[in-house]
Amino acid sequence: MIDWLDDASLDFPPTRRALGADTEAPGLLAAGGTLTPARLDAAYRRGIFPWYGPGQPPLWWAPDPRMVLRTADFKLSRSLRKAVQRFAATPGCEIRVDFDRAAVLAACAGTPREGQDGTWIVPELQAAYLAWPAMHSIETWMDGELAGGLYGVNLGRMFYGESMFMRRTDASKIALAALVCLCREFGIPWIDCQQHTGHLASLGAAELPRSAFEAHLAAHVDGPSPGPWTYHPGHWHRHLLTST
Repeated sequence: MIDWLDDASLDFPPTRRALGADTEAPGLLAAGGTLTPARLDAAYRRGIFPWYGPGQPPLWWAPDPRMVLRTADFKLSRSLRKAVQRFAATPGCEIRVDFDRAAVLAACAGTPREGQDGTWIVPELQAAYLAWPAMHSIETWMDGELAGGLYGVNLGRMFYGESMFMRRTDASKIALAALVCLCREFGIPWIDCQQHTGHLASLGAAELPRSAFEAHLAAHVDGPSPGPWTYHPGHWHRHLLTST
C-alpha cells in the first residue's frame, strides 16, 4: 500500500517505504498531490521524482537501485569523440542552454523511454517544470534548427537528468556530452539517471544502492546552485576532448 499525498503538505513518506523489487511497481512511493515547483523541489531534494502517464494521478518514485552517471566516468567512445569534434568545428553548430525549454520538453514528450510506449511527460508536468527555475535544457542546434537535447534539474551540486531526444544523428549524445562538460565546470560530480537502460550504461552510468544515492544527495543538494548556466565552446577542449 502506498501513501496518498495531501495537498496541504509537501511532505513525502520515507523512501524505505517504496515498493520493492518483488512487486509490479518497484520504487513506487506515493501518489497524488498537485504538481507545483514547490512540490517538485521537495521531492527532488529527497531523491524522489514524478513518473506517470495520461489519465493517471501523479505517481512518485524512489527506485532501488538508482542509476547514476559519475561525470568522471563518462565514456566518450571513438565515434562520439569524432561527432563532437565535427560539431565543435562546424559553423552553425552550437550548444544552447535554456534557449527554448518548452520546445525541448515537447520533443522529449514525444520520445518514449527505452522499452516503453507512450509519453510520461504529460502537459501538467511540462507546465510545472517550465515554472521551476531549477529546470534546465541543454540544446543541440544545427543550422538554426533544434536537432536534439535533454532537460533536467539542478539543485546545489547535483544534476538530475530527465529525458532526451534527437532529430539528427548523435544530437542527444552531443547534448549529454555538453552537460558532462558543464557539470565538470561547475563541480557537479553526479548526474542522476533514475533507472537502468542499456544506452545509459554504454555511456558510463551504473547502478548503486538507494542508500548511497541518498547519502550523496545529503552532502551535495543543499547550498547555492552554480551558474550562470551558459555553454562556452571552449568547454569541449577544457573538459572533454583533451581527456583520455
